[in-house]
Amino acid sequence: MLNMPDSKPLRFKTKGLNPFFVNEKEIERVMKDVPEIIPYIEEIREVYFFGAGCVTPDRREIVSNALTTFFSNAFISVESDLLGCAYAACGRKKGLVATLGTGSDISYYDGSDLMPSHQGLGYVLGDEGSGAWFGKLLITKYLYGAMPRDLAKTFGEKYRINKDVVIKNVYQKDRPNAYLASFAMFMEENRQHPYIDKVLTDGFDEFVRTNVMTYPNYWEHECNFVGSIAYHFDLHLAKVCELHGIKVGKILKSPIEALFHFIVERETKQMDISV
Repeated sequence: MLNMPDSKPLRFKTKGLNPFFVNEKEIERVMKDVPEIIPYIEEIREVYFFGAGCVTPDRREIVSNALTTFFSNAFISVESDLLGCAYAACGRKKGLVATLGTGSDISYYDGSDLMPSHQGLGYVLGDEGSGAWFGKLLITKYLYGAMPRDLAKTFGEKYRINKDVVIKNVYQKDRPNAYLASFAMFMEENRQHPYIDKVLTDGFDEFVRTNVMTYPNYWEHECNFVGSIAYHFDLHLAKVCELHGIKVGKILKSPIEALFHFIVERETKQMDISV
């Protein structure tokens, strides 16, 4: 979102810009393909970017360098998507914040910053309960012939995949995590099926046990969730959390609106103080 003085915010979308999967040149190319912001490039003075993969200085630098080249007159701030989710869901309130979208992650937010976390290992080693995690499960069960026959028929008619197609997309093409996650919405269309009901329950249970319950006194804090998987399957998620004594806070599909207002309010206050 672009903050337009004395007018409504300007909204636009781009491809994912995870620095683990894209380099500086590709980020620049993606930004140049956003016609909505081209007329304002020279006027923009501050850019706040919160993205997946922006967890270490070297990865943040990849994004920062690309954005600096594109927005040559602007101050650039690059932080992790999880911190952005914390700002959006918690504001200045302490609590746990978790993402359940294409990937998954969790950390404790102290009201101003995130504490170090052992989670967030990505779709190969972790991402329990995420879109990529569920998508991988559905694909493998289908290809192994381990999915119930009626559901497998529906799945096969919808996606028309086979082993060769899957291997090519996962091992040879860009953004394999997004490819895997694209199958997760099959669960929304078939959530009433007992098999899908169990897949969702087991997947969220895996996320909770592996991530939430590793925090000391996790039951004392609200756990806030951000992401399409958490949002679309909130009832299953809430049920699993209740089973483990976890207090659910906010469940947001996307953090962008709340994050936008948080940043604008924060920076406005800082300007008022400095004047």
